[in-house]
Amino acid sequence: MEDDDQQKTLDLVKELVHRLLSHNPTAPNNAAQNPNPTDLNNSFRYAVRILSSKLTPSIAPDADAIAESIKRRLATQGKSSKALSFADLYNKFASKTGAGSINNKWAVLYLLKIVSEDRKVSQASQNSALLLPNLTLDDREIGGDSRNSRRGDKGWENGVLVVAKDPENLREIAFREFVDLIKEENEVSEEVLVRDVLYACQGIDGKYVKFDADLDGYVLPENFKVPRSTRTMVRKLCELGWLFRKVRGYITDSLDSFPTAEVGTVGQALCAALQDELSEYYKLLAVLETQAMNPIPLVSRSATSGNYLSLRRLSVWFVEPMVKMRLMAVLVDTCKVLKGGAMAGSIHLHAQHGDPLVHEFMKSLLRRVCSPLFEMVRRWVLEGELEDIFSEFFIVSETKELESNVSQKAKESLWREGYRLHSMMLPSFISQPLAQRILRTGKSINFLRVCCDDRGWADAATEAAAAAGTSTRRGSLGYGETDALENLVAEAAKRIDKHLLDVMYSRYKFKEHCLAIKRYLLLGQGDFVQYLMDSIGEELSEPANTISSFKLAGFLESAIRSSNAQYDDRDILDRVRVNMMVQSTGDRGWDVFSLEYDASVPLNTVFTESVMAEYRRIFNFLWKLRRVEHALIGAWKTMKPNCITSNSFVKLQGAVKSQLLVTLRQCQVLWNEMNHFVTNLQYYIMFEVLEVSWSNFSDEMESAKDLDDLLAAHEKYLNSIVEKSLLGERSRPLYKSLFVLFDLILRYRGQVDRLYEGIYELQARYLVL
Repeated sequence: MEDDDQQKTLDLVKELVHRLLSHNPTAPNNAAQNPNPTDLNNSFRYAVRILSSKLTPSIAPDADAIAESIKRRLATQGKSSKALSFADLYNKFASKTGAGSINNKWAVLYLLKIVSEDRKVSQASQNSALLLPNLTLDDREIGGDSRNSRRGDKGWENGVLVVAKDPENLREIAFREFVDLIKEENEVSEEVLVRDVLYACQGIDGKYVKFDADLDGYVLPENFKVPRSTRTMVRKLCELGWLFRKVRGYITDSLDSFPTAEVGTVGQALCAALQDELSEYYKLLAVLETQAMNPIPLVSRSATSGNYLSLRRLSVWFVEPMVKMRLMAVLVDTCKVLKGGAMAGSIHLHAQHGDPLVHEFMKSLLRRVCSPLFEMVRRWVLEGELEDIFSEFFIVSETKELESNVSQKAKESLWREGYRLHSMMLPSFISQPLAQRILRTGKSINFLRVCCDDRGWADAATEAAAAAGTSTRRGSLGYGETDALENLVAEAAKRIDKHLLDVMYSRYKFKEHCLAIKRYLLLGQGDFVQYLMDSIGEELSEPANTISSFKLAGFLESAIRSSNAQYDDRDILDRVRVNMMVQSTGDRGWDVFSLEYDASVPLNTVFTESVMAEYRRIFNFLWKLRRVEHALIGAWKTMKPNCITSNSFVKLQGAVKSQLLVTLRQCQVLWNEMNHFVTNLQYYIMFEVLEVSWSNFSDEMESAKDLDDLLAAHEKYLNSIVEKSLLGERSRPLYKSLFVLFDLILRYRGQVDRLYEGIYELQARYLVL
C-alpha cells in the first residue's frame, strides 16, 4: 500500500512539472506547448531532489524578514521592477486568509529563496547537484511501468526510496563509525564524567574523579583512557570544586571557632554571606544533576538541543559560578588574617572592579559583611555605646567600663585619653576626617554622661537622626550609603557638640573660671594682689619650714575681703587656695608660696594637672615680678628725699657728708633705673601679653564648635602667655638673666635698708649730742 502512495506522489509531481513546463508565458495567448523530454526529465529529477532533501534553516522563522531580504537582493541586482512586483505579490500572499490560504508562509518563501540560490549555483557550475543532494534516477523510475520493476530493484527497499550516492546514507555510515571511534577512545563515558564533575564541585569524590592531596586538586587518573581534550576540560571544570572546598573550609573553621576574637561579628557576617552564596550554588547543582540524568545523544540527525548535560554544556553553566567562587576564594585567602574593619576594608578594595558582575557581587557581599560595623557606628554616634566585644571597631576604649562612680583621674583623662582611633581597623570607605568626627561625637556623649552627669544628649541624638532622614533603630545604616552616614554624623556632631558647649558655658561656667584664673593666678586683680602682698610679705620673709599654711590661708581670705574680689561668685573664690611648693634647705616663704585653682570635673578636662603646672610657673614669675615691684616701692619709702636735709647732718665733717650725699644720690639713680625696668617689664607682661592673649582666647571661645576647638583655643592661649612671657624653651637664657636681675634688685633693697638704718642710727646719735 505504501508503494502505491509513493508512486501516486511521483506521478503527481511529474504531472505538475509537465504542466509548468508546458505553460509558455511568451507564446501568443499563452498557448500550451509540449516540453522537451530532456528538460522534463531534468526538472522532474530536480523536483524529486527538493522533496527528498531536508532543508534545515539556521535562522529564526520570520516571513517579513525573509521577504524584505529577497526584495533587497533584487533591488541591489538592478531589478527594481521585479522587486516592486515581488513586493506587490507578497502583500497579496500575506494578506490572504481563510480557505485556500497557507499558514506557514515563511516556509514557502524560504523554499523559493533556496531554489533561486541553487539555480544560480547550478548555472555557474553546470551542475545542479552542488547545493542540493545529487540524486540520480534511472528511466525506469520516471516511466509509468516502473512500479513492478521498482519493487525488486535496489532503488526501493521496504517502501523507502534509496538513491545512488545518497549523502544521507553516507552520514549514517559516518555516524556509526563515529560512535565506534568514541567507544574506542573513551574508556569512561561522558555521562559518568559529567556526574563525577558535579560530585567534585560539591567537594565529593566521584567514581573516577577524586581529590589528590599531593596535587591539591581533583584529577582523573592517567590509567583511564580518555582523550586529552576531555581530560583538560575535566580538570578545568573541577577547579570549581577546588574553590568550593576552600570556601566551605573557611566557613566551617570560622563557625566552629566562633565566638572568638579571631573571627568576630564581621567575620561571622562574612561566613553567613558566603553560606548564602553557596546555597544558591547548591540550587544550581541540583538543577544540573537533574539534567545529567538524561542520556547524551550522539551528533546525528536525531540530535537536538534536548535537556541533557555534556561537559561542554557544563562549562557554559559554570561560567558565572566560577567567577563568583574565585572571588570568594580570594576573599577567603585575604580575610584569614583579618577581622573587623580591616576585613571590611579589604573586601571593599576588591569591589573596585570594572566588571559589573564582580562589582555587584562584592557590593551585595559587603552589605552583609558591613552590617555589624555600621551598627557599631550608629550606636557610637547616637548612644555613645562602644559595642565591640572582639575589638573589631576602629574606635578603641583605653579605660575600663565607665560608671557613674568612676575615679576623678579617669574622668579627667576621659576626653584626652579615654578613646582613640585604631587606624588598622579603619575601613578604606570611611575617610580619616569622617572617622575623627565619629570619634569625637561618641566621646562627647560619654563626656556628657560620665563627667557632666547630663542626659540632654539623647534628645540631641534623636533630632540629629530625624534631620539626617534616618532613625535611631538598628540597621538604619548600611554599606554603599556613605552620604547618609556622613549626613548622620554631621548632624549628630553639630547638635551634640553644641549641647556640650552649652553645658560647659552655662552649667559649669567655663568662661567665668577662665577669667578667675586670669584674675587670681595671673595676678590680674590688682587690688587683691596689692592687699595680699602687703599683708603676707612679712610672713613670707620667714624661713619656709616655719610658716603655717593655715595662717597664709587666713591672709588670703583677708585679701579677698579687703578687695573687690569679695564680690565674685563664692564658688569661684572657694577654689582659690594657698599652695606651698616643695621646700629646699634655706628657702624662705617667698620661694615656696603659690596660689592654686581647684578645677573639678568636668573643668579638669581643660585644666589638667599639666595645665595647672604651667599656670603655677606663670604665677611664680609674675609673683616674683610683683615682689620686686613691691621691694622697690618699699625702698623708695625708705629713701625719702628729706632725710639728708636734716639739721642733724650739720655737725658732720664736710668730707663725710659729701661722701654720704654721693652714695645716696647713686642709690636714687640706681633705683630709678631699676624701677623703670620693672615698670616697663610689668606693663609688657600685663598688657601686651596677658590682655592681648585673653582677648584672642575670648574670640576663639565664641567661635568654638566643639570641645576639641575649646581645648585647642585654651592651649594656644596658655602657650602664647608662656612664650611671650619669656618662659619658653627658646627664652630660657633670657629667663635666667631676668631672675638674676630680680635677685639683684632684692639684694639692693636689703642694702638700702641697712644703709638707711645706719643713717637713722647716725641721726639719732647726733640728735642726742
